Amino acid sequence: MTYLQLINDVLVRLRETQVSTSTETQYSTLIGKFVNDAKRQIEDAYGWNVLGQTVTITTTPGTYIYSLTGAGQKFQVMDVINTTANVGMQNISFVEMNRFQNFVPAISGIPEYYSFDGVDSSGDTKVVLYARPDNVYNIPFSLTVPQAPLSADNTLVMVPDVLVVQNAYARALVERGEDGGLNSSEAYNLYRSMLADYIALEGTRYPENQEFIAI
Repeated sequence: MTYLQLINDVLVRLRETQVSTSTETQYSTLIGKFVNDAKRQIEDAYGWNVLGQTVTITTTPGTYIYSLTGAGQKFQVMDVINTTANVGMQNISFVEMNRFQNFVPAISGIPEYYSFDGVDSSGDTKVVLYARPDNVYNIPFSLTVPQAPLSADNTLVMVPDVLVVQNAYARALVERGEDGGLNSSEAYNLYRSMLADYIALEGTRYPENQEFIAI
């Protein structure tokens, strides 16, 4: 569903008039906020395959700090490999990396370790490599990156749309109070059940993601 379709689906469940744009009324704008809140909560609940992205770092000899361009700060790491050297990269703590980089002599060679350290001016996370690259290496980071907040009416949501609608509907019921339909607790419990079902189904295809916390 598009952003506008999500809003209208929630409005129908609330027995409200549908709109032609997401910001047509104050209430549709509020429902849009609930839709984005719901989307964010669903993205946080599980490493959805549809959100998978690969950000590849191409090293420069002697440079050991890089930005994960476009990844932002809220992502899940699925795997990191040095495809040039056929090495599986290991994530180590900031403390370990800080000592590697500051205890002399710092070693140059094939990068085998990485850690995260701050963000750049664009808000993307920076990653530190060790050993410090002595050559050009391609290092793809396989990530799960949340979709940007929905704003344009025709933007398609990436996570399951039925979950977004049910979650946003439960939030709307909390805001408006009981009105003779489902109460907010019932609606939210239904959402949690639906979320568990969707995650269980996707987990059969991706066993590394079979553990989750329903929120």
